[in-house]
Amino acid sequence: MNDHLISHRPAGTGHPYRYDLDQRVPVHPLRGEEYEIRVLTDPQVTEVRVEFGDGTRVPAERVDPATVTLDFGAPAAPPAGSAGHLASAASAAPDTGGRTAWLARATAGADDAYAIAGRTAAGGEVRTDAFGVRPLAWQPDGGRLEVRDPDGAGVLDTDSVEWLTGSDGPRRVRFALRLAEGEHVVGFGERFHALDQRGQVLDATVFEQYKRQGHRSYLPTPFAVVVGGDAGWGFHVVTSRRTWYDVGASRPDRILVEAEIDPEAPVLPLRLYTGEPAAVVRDFLAETGQPSVPPAWVFRPWMSGNEWNTQARVLAEVRRSLAEDIPVGAVVIEAWSDEATFVAFRDARYEVHSDGAPHRLGDFEFPADGAWPDPKAMIDELHEAGVKVLLWQIPLIPTDRGNDGQVAADLATLAARGYAVREADGSPHRNRGWWFPGALLPDWTNPEARRWWLDKRRYLVEELGVDGFKTDGGEHPWGHDLRYSDGSRGDEGNNLFPVRYAAAYHELMRSAGTDGLTFSRAGFTGSAAFPAHWAGDEDSTWEAYRASITAGLTAGVGGIFFWGWDLAGFSGDIPDAELYLRSAAAACFAPVMQYHSEFNHHRDPSVDRTPWNIAERTGEQRVLEVFRRFARLREELVPYLVDQAERAVRTGTPLMRPLFFDHPDDKRVWDWPQQWQLGDDLLVAPVTEPGVTTWPVWLPAGEWEDFFTGERHSGPVEVHRKVPIDEIPVYRRLA
Repeated sequence: MNDHLISHRPAGTGHPYRYDLDQRVPVHPLRGEEYEIRVLTDPQVTEVRVEFGDGTRVPAERVDPATVTLDFGAPAAPPAGSAGHLASAASAAPDTGGRTAWLARATAGADDAYAIAGRTAAGGEVRTDAFGVRPLAWQPDGGRLEVRDPDGAGVLDTDSVEWLTGSDGPRRVRFALRLAEGEHVVGFGERFHALDQRGQVLDATVFEQYKRQGHRSYLPTPFAVVVGGDAGWGFHVVTSRRTWYDVGASRPDRILVEAEIDPEAPVLPLRLYTGEPAAVVRDFLAETGQPSVPPAWVFRPWMSGNEWNTQARVLAEVRRSLAEDIPVGAVVIEAWSDEATFVAFRDARYEVHSDGAPHRLGDFEFPADGAWPDPKAMIDELHEAGVKVLLWQIPLIPTDRGNDGQVAADLATLAARGYAVREADGSPHRNRGWWFPGALLPDWTNPEARRWWLDKRRYLVEELGVDGFKTDGGEHPWGHDLRYSDGSRGDEGNNLFPVRYAAAYHELMRSAGTDGLTFSRAGFTGSAAFPAHWAGDEDSTWEAYRASITAGLTAGVGGIFFWGWDLAGFSGDIPDAELYLRSAAAACFAPVMQYHSEFNHHRDPSVDRTPWNIAERTGEQRVLEVFRRFARLREELVPYLVDQAERAVRTGTPLMRPLFFDHPDDKRVWDWPQQWQLGDDLLVAPVTEPGVTTWPVWLPAGEWEDFFTGERHSGPVEVHRKVPIDEIPVYRRLA
């Protein structure tokens, strides 16, 4: 039939925020509404038409791909020219591969099927197999909304429940929750655009947005708290499928919720909570996964750089920091591995295990002139200096790193044993995203696959003494059509992939008898149980700095208590001295204090975010002095942070939290969305604008003492504090 000349995939690649040039838009059209049938063809195809089962023929028009709507929903990727070595890949426009784009429009009626037919320049006919289309309509019946409301929140508008249904059953449900005047809605996971979501429209699906996240998130959760009314409440849409929220935007007195469901089992649990915010968070975590208190070293200063890709370089940077009297609690080594197996150190020599079996330390030879001549000696030296070590990981095996060696053996093992996430036809799924395209993903729901993956990394923990892993990525699976070993499809399992990823590495470390942890970017409901997390990719701008603070405050509301960000950003050119030090001051009073820098192809000048490089590059030698002050202050805060971390886990009160947790009756706190409490006793008001000499601070009711000067204030009061570069507005609560 020569259908290889025509490409049409009704569901496309499953990208959450982008249509493809050969998909149906929408995938499930609404009855009575127009939809698009997009097609790509070989250049020799000169005419395309859509032939329906009822005999209708619709001609397709040749279109310029640049004029076809691709992005939808939240803002798109960074624009072309955005700094960072990954920027061009992240923002690349879809490539037609030299094919011609076509578009036909039809109106959805009854169930039907269609084929794509065409004519070639030589006069031949080409035709695809038939594609079914089952239009949907909103109906009052179709499934069951299973409401759990033990304390009588009573906010569900029962008349609002509707089911998006077709001939094969319902696919979505929507309903409304009552929203009173003066109530604020905070949550939905880690969010970069706002603290209070009232007036916003957003969704909850795990997605890797490289910088400028907007409404997109690496770590969403279908959970929120509602505060400011007569009584506090919250809700959890109990699903791992995608959900959408209109938070008083269309109807000021309603939160409109929409959720995907399983047509074969159309039941959606909705959990409602009542109480003050900490009680709501506590109940949510009791049901979805309680955080553990991380070891004390997590609260010490961290350092890393993506160009520290040799043993000599790592040791030099750590030694420099200690020589500068800048304490180091942990170093994250990102560029340590062969970038293929993510198991072996780069330059290590070893016998390939053709069956994919794990190696032990003794299996490796480390050349004296190689990048990592003695990893064990390096880690021992770091441990003797009191520095913990985390190694970077990525949950995939790339398919573009050669056809031999251990990577080829591991790929063959993953495929042959059924250890990979699969397509609907049973073949291994190939990553559809822009980062590591085509890679295979381990299926964490398969116990044998999980054990195999972890055992390959066991020597790193048991023999080398690695203290944790930076579990990067986790957002890779796209598409409802994917299949997991536990029987779930992609629509149910994709959002849980990063949760299971971090859980697996915690399993490795517990089984090895260590108290190590992960440092994850992505997550979903359940991720709180597997600390710690960081905010992901950001530029070194004031705008990104402010967005990161918002991300930390919203993440904490969802139970992500042990969180940090790349202070002053990690991507593009270095921050100026002012941004660097203002951000360092804020990070000093956040759960995790760490800096990091993106790979820059080892070009000069260096873009490392070490204080000495910032000082050298900016010519502001005081950077070292001031950063040293905050890093040493951070060391002094560790006992307080450990104590408050234990209390956070016990009470459900985030370690870094918006002011409404501690001051629920103070309406003015909503005017100060970037201030926070760090534990019970400290109020932090970071300086987030350049060029200022004084900074406004809101002190709620109570007695407060300036952390640096000892000056006392009685709240509620607005204070305009002088802000020299070596201080940040922080106040101790006295009463």
